[in-house]
Amino acid sequence: MDILYIGGTGQISWPCVLRSVDEGHKVTLLNRGATDLPLPEGVETITGDMNSADPYANLGDRNFDVVAQFRAFLPEQVAHDIKTFAGRTGQYVFISSASVYEKPARHYIITEKTPAINPFWPYSQRKIECENLILESEGLDWTIIRPSHTVRTGLPAFLGEGDRLGHRLLAGKPVIVSGDGMTPWTLTRSEDFAVPFVNLFGKQQALGEIFHITQDRGYTWNQINTAIGVALGVTADIVHVPTDTLVKYKPEWAGPLFGDKAWTALFDNSKVKAVAGDFTCETDLSKVLSESIAHFRKRAETAPYEPNELDALFDRICAEQRALGE
Repeated sequence: MDILYIGGTGQISWPCVLRSVDEGHKVTLLNRGATDLPLPEGVETITGDMNSADPYANLGDRNFDVVAQFRAFLPEQVAHDIKTFAGRTGQYVFISSASVYEKPARHYIITEKTPAINPFWPYSQRKIECENLILESEGLDWTIIRPSHTVRTGLPAFLGEGDRLGHRLLAGKPVIVSGDGMTPWTLTRSEDFAVPFVNLFGKQQALGEIFHITQDRGYTWNQINTAIGVALGVTADIVHVPTDTLVKYKPEWAGPLFGDKAWTALFDNSKVKAVAGDFTCETDLSKVLSESIAHFRKRAETAPYEPNELDALFDRICAEQRALGE
């Protein structure tokens, strides 16, 4: 098939591009050319901004079999896509987010029947708006994919601190986890996600359907942070802080915590397996994290740890939490 990736070099999309090439598809990427990742032989690159009219508006004329949209986060971007590709592509695949699912969920196992209602996080709310535009569109053969937390190059940090989590662990500083750290959370390797994702291409049963793609088990946040510490050769010093307390320190955390990471996230993948075929994901947590750890080590070699205001806030929260009851 003739596949267009809008994006294609990101955390999730890059392994999907590689998988598409391995499966024999003709692959074209539209992106800003801001990465130096080596492209597989035969992959065409169109350098451009998806928010501009040229060259984006002309892509519909190529009548791709599949358009995989990884870079749309706003309703107006999806509206542009609908105008460009409706009636002019075999399958439009929109990458949404599993964070759109109802918070709190009515059941601890999430299926595609779980309502898309997130009153806490604007990011998720915008993804829901994008999905609704697609659901209401005419002439667009669509598939919506909702990834959960997918890892490849970045560390799965609870408060979104990224590499700062690794640097704090190496420096012997405490790291923060909400609640008691026992909430189950699903981590899926991007390369594992790519297999069923590409297998959905060209499937009639996938049109007009919504799927999430994750592995079938979860890990507690204590396990995740402990495993990152072990991989870095240190013992993770974890401080547990109530979610509402964290938000009082930094109100911007309300969306990603109340709207995502503070809740149990375990998924039933029966629906996607029925269409894309059965698939397996790596479940050994050390192996799930290995690529992220390798990328972090490489970055750490060229970007030494420099404490900043966020570190000072983390230190303050940890000290005040541990002082309770003394």
